[in-house]
Amino acid sequence: MPASHAFTIEDRTYLTVAGRDLAMRIFRPEGAGPFPAVIDLHGGAWSKGTLDECQARDEVLARRGIVAIAIDFRQAGDGYPSALADINYAVRWVKANAASLGTRADLVSMTGQSSGGHLAMLVAMRPNDPRYAAIPLPAVSSAVDASVRSIVMTWPVINPLSRLRHLERHAAAGTIPPQYAEIAARQSSFWQNDANMIDGNPMLILERGETTAPLPPTLWIQSRPDFMHDYRDPDSPIDANEPERFAANYRKAGGEITITDIGQNERDAQSTHELVAAYFAKQAPKTAAA
Repeated sequence: MPASHAFTIEDRTYLTVAGRDLAMRIFRPEGAGPFPAVIDLHGGAWSKGTLDECQARDEVLARRGIVAIAIDFRQAGDGYPSALADINYAVRWVKANAASLGTRADLVSMTGQSSGGHLAMLVAMRPNDPRYAAIPLPAVSSAVDASVRSIVMTWPVINPLSRLRHLERHAAAGTIPPQYAEIAARQSSFWQNDANMIDGNPMLILERGETTAPLPPTLWIQSRPDFMHDYRDPDSPIDANEPERFAANYRKAGGEITITDIGQNERDAQSTHELVAAYFAKQAPKTAAA
């Protein structure tokens, strides 16, 4: 049975950009550490999520001896690549302030749900992209980039372009589930055009052979069935649904990735949060305190 840690919760502003304060919520296990750290990105179709959505998952991570850090970032009409710039900054900020958080720069990982999973992977693939790394850290900060140790994506929208086309096809055919009818418009408010969805697309980055940073070990947790995230793109060169298509591309590019299936009703279950925590604990070196 994994050790259960007491933990504290602290809210703070990590960045002020475009006249707005962006918050992070730090779930810190009690003890000397150093503990593994995980930056947690909420979902919401790049348009309306908040860090409050990370609470249950991050409490599990903290109890398992992991510093969990949920963050807010720009969305919706702020447009691509604003969210990437905020998240890239957050990763660098956490690494530069690792000691005060009870972790180390080499122990920082990321997780994200739905569109947050997409953002986690995209930031990790391009940690030094000048557009994403455009916001400088304070001058006294150590030199760090936005690379991470490992990633867990929970039912990510790994290919925003194919997901938009998927929604449009079903809307035209009258087969889209009513609860998803407005997702296409929300998604488009952030991406604005196809060119952006092609550029900021982890699936297509791999398929066009773009040079990336070393690909971190990754766990993809996928609920099935899942209309929004587990479908086949008819334009895909690979005869597989999007999770398996991405995994094949990731492995071909030298990355390590595992897909773990859960039931449709297990998304917010304690057992799923424990899967996330167990993966990050496994990826941490034995010198870490988890």
